[in-house]
Amino acid sequence: MAAPSSPLAPLLIAAGLLLVVVGVVAWAGGLGWFGRLPGDVRYESGNVRLYAPLASMLVVSLVLSAVLALVRRVLR
Repeated sequence: MAAPSSPLAPLLIAAGLLLVVVGVVAWAGGLGWFGRLPGDVRYESGNVRLYAPLASMLVVSLVLSAVLALVRRVLR
């Protein structure tokens, strides 16, 4: 069987391995700070609970943007 000629295959494998590593770190408690950053809004009053993870989603957006920019650069 011939080796894959697409540069996408190694990137998909790397992305899968990265997801496994992040999952293990999260499972071990290494991401306990995530969701409790300054800028994440929490409001509790009686029966009302409001949670808006603004800063956490900003971090996720920046990381995903950087990863996608890197993938685009590698695929060109």
